[in-house]
Amino acid sequence: MTTLICTLQDHRDDVNWCAFSGKLLATCSGDKTLRVYTTRNFSELPFSPLSGHGYSVHCCCFSTCGQFLVSCSTDATTLVWSMDTGEIEAVLEHPGRSPVRICAISPDSAHLVSGASDGTLALWDFASKQLRRTGAVSDTTMVACSFSPCSQVFVTGSTYGDLRLWNLDMKQLHAEKNAHDLGVICCAFAPSILSGENGQVVQFRLASCGQDSHLKIWLALCLVAFKVQLLHTLTGQTAPVLSCAYSSDGRLLVSGSVDKTVTVYDAVFTVLCCRYVTACCFSPTAPLIATGSMDKTVNIWRLEDRCSSSEKSALTSSDGRTSAGRSKLLVGDWSEEDVSAWLVEEGLEGLVATFTANNIDGTELLSLTKESLASELHIESVGLRNKLLRKVQELKSDSVCLGIPDEFLCPITRELMREPVIAADGYSYEREAIESWINTRNRSSPMTNLPLLTTLLTSNHTLKMAIGRWKTSH
Repeated sequence: MTTLICTLQDHRDDVNWCAFSGKLLATCSGDKTLRVYTTRNFSELPFSPLSGHGYSVHCCCFSTCGQFLVSCSTDATTLVWSMDTGEIEAVLEHPGRSPVRICAISPDSAHLVSGASDGTLALWDFASKQLRRTGAVSDTTMVACSFSPCSQVFVTGSTYGDLRLWNLDMKQLHAEKNAHDLGVICCAFAPSILSGENGQVVQFRLASCGQDSHLKIWLALCLVAFKVQLLHTLTGQTAPVLSCAYSSDGRLLVSGSVDKTVTVYDAVFTVLCCRYVTACCFSPTAPLIATGSMDKTVNIWRLEDRCSSSEKSALTSSDGRTSAGRSKLLVGDWSEEDVSAWLVEEGLEGLVATFTANNIDGTELLSLTKESLASELHIESVGLRNKLLRKVQELKSDSVCLGIPDEFLCPITRELMREPVIAADGYSYEREAIESWINTRNRSSPMTNLPLLTTLLTSNHTLKMAIGRWKTSH
């Protein structure tokens, strides 16, 4: 299931946290430093290590675009670093000057939350780096925090053992007391927004772990008010569970424990592998896991690619020639020359002149229909039109085996989304596709077949940025 790629041995004290962006890996340590590596070959960047904290660095996280890295420390500060230069962009002093144990950036990169050992929370406007609001839970230490995928709520965990949901006004929406005996250590929202059975309830999956050696899976539901339900309690590890994280598609969950194991679960919580680690995180763009340890090292593991054989065959033409780097991921971005080369490879060279004269690029190729082929491109042969459309459909249907996360595909067109929007049923669609559906399908949900309560569509900026990062990395 996993292969060890490399071991990073640069820190001089315990590794406290690991974080991936699309192209970088950051680690932080009790040695007061952060180190930043490129995921291309895991060499350290020229400006690494980052030395700006006066004491142990407890947590670090990237902004969604990967342009900034945030870290927090016992020195009571949260630092914002530029990943272009390695310079400090901002120093955020926590209210009360208490050691900062946790920090998290919202998926839309609009807000930053920091939590301290005196139980206080600070909500910052990330763009201006200005303090927006504060909150607190008395007699506890804030040690865990995660934003929901919609960026409108976040959850915190404390040494008191409770999980609390907050909105951006720092109002508590729900308190799950005694979520973990002896204290919460880490929590993480799954990256997807789910729809309830009636299509009217927005749901989020949430994982948490703690001193009770348990990994728990919760369902957070939002209708009129928030409600949290315990779905699963996973007891496979025998000591306090120190970290947990979802993969970018939400299909895998990893947890690391003091018992020196890390366990990876699939969607039905089947154990897929175990390795020696105490801190862990997934890469958002590649099948990689980083695991940090109290032995001062970071291991990089590659998860086995289940579609590797299909991907290899899909990128090679029948005579063994490589398709010049073209894949389904890039079809929408193909140039007119790419389309012409594809036509030749598929035995449709007779259409090259027609396609070139009509400036057909990748986007136009995916939108072709029988009607447009006949009326606009004037292709008279029914057989030729059908053959071309079958080949185009193959490009669309091959997308999953070519490694595109399913949540990046529009449920209606099954194509990579360019302008994803969230509909009233909680699902994301390509704007043009769902608008056409609403206009012709009597306002029913494509996913649930139930009536949509409203036709209002909300741009899914987080998903759009994630798709952009994934396209760039591939």
